Amino acid sequence: MPVFARTVEALRRIVGDERASASALAQVILKDAPMTTKVLRLANSAFFNHSHQGVSTVSRAIVVLGFDPVAQLALSVSLIDSLLSGGVRSRIHREMARSFHAAVQARWAIRRRGEPQGEEVFIAALLSRVGEMAFWCFGGEQARALERCLSHDRMREEEAQQVVLGFSLCHLSAGLVREWKLGSLAAAAIEGDARSRGPERAVELGHRLARAAEEGWDSQAARRALRETADYLGLSVASIHPEIVANAGEAARVAAFFGAPEAGRIIPQGEAAPPEPEVPALPAAPDAALQLRILQDLAAMTLSRAAVADILQLVAEGVLRGVGCDRVVIALLSPDRLHLRGKVALGHGSEALCARFALAMEGDPDDVVDAAIDSGTGCWINAARAELPGTERLQQLTASEEGFIAPFGSASRAIGVVYADRAGRPLDAESWRAVQHFALQASLAVSLSATDIGAP
Repeated sequence: MPVFARTVEALRRIVGDERASASALAQVILKDAPMTTKVLRLANSAFFNHSHQGVSTVSRAIVVLGFDPVAQLALSVSLIDSLLSGGVRSRIHREMARSFHAAVQARWAIRRRGEPQGEEVFIAALLSRVGEMAFWCFGGEQARALERCLSHDRMREEEAQQVVLGFSLCHLSAGLVREWKLGSLAAAAIEGDARSRGPERAVELGHRLARAAEEGWDSQAARRALRETADYLGLSVASIHPEIVANAGEAARVAAFFGAPEAGRIIPQGEAAPPEPEVPALPAAPDAALQLRILQDLAAMTLSRAAVADILQLVAEGVLRGVGCDRVVIALLSPDRLHLRGKVALGHGSEALCARFALAMEGDPDDVVDAAIDSGTGCWINAARAELPGTERLQQLTASEEGFIAPFGSASRAIGVVYADRAGRPLDAESWRAVQHFALQASLAVSLSATDIGAP
């Protein structure tokens, strides 16, 4: 599972680095357009967004929900997308249904106890059977052999795993949780201590409730799981029974939000499952409404004196998604003001462009790059301006004949530029005005902030 592991590791490196910034996390998420859509949808759901603040961008989601919750949501989305890519699909969907159901029940239980680890418990319950899900996705012939054994011999799952594989899949889950560093709580939940009263017990009970529900809410297994849960919460079975049944409907909605509606439909319901929500698509063209929402978020972050690095990340996201550009690079002047160097990059191929985005400031007032910094004059680079000084070196650097370069900084002097293009596709006057507007918002943030953002 090398590709699967690398996808997870990209996010785990961010989560495991105490020095990682919100900008670094947003950069990882925004590289994947489908992941961006799902993370934003989850960030706007009532299940995760308790403040009910509208979230239009990944950068804003990190502000509203917090760094760790957004990172864990992105990690879960990445895992689930990988797991849905193939294998014994009926078994994958069944495992996912159990995991989503268990996650919602576990989160409800820990919050019912008045403890704060709701999101951590949710992720632990969702990922504590990652080995089972990964096996059914990537197990190949062994997965098909185990499926035949379970279908024809009607053996218990643990017994069939020992017969076909010689080990239990829970051991695979334990190994993957450790190797991919999915969290100590998920590891503790897999080990399972019946005497525990901590959050890992909520994870275990979530899975007991999910499995018992498959036999029916009136089954002996369900009654036993309800009693154990009531004991954990110090409440009566009668008082929690309606809430636990209602949680199944919530779990179906959450599964759909994560992009697994088939799994949601398998979750046993006390009543009819709710309709599947529509999935909003990322804008592929300029979106004036999205631009306005991002500009409002930028204004709020500016007034709250947010870190300029985070504001520049949001500016780049606004130009990428709101204006509909393919590549965005924000470049800053070096401390000696002799070089302009890439600092923030978003879009396909933008990282490579950012790495080589290094332009000497030559002091020529007619040069489009020098003019952007020295006189605050932006430029729409296109065929009509091909003869302007500086155009050729910018086009050679970006490998694009058309692009925008808009300066930003304080009222007295510019400190950087926003560069954007559409990778060869034509630009337009409306987009140029929008990019200038985002550069203006960056200027306001710089003027109000004392943060040192000098380029390295």
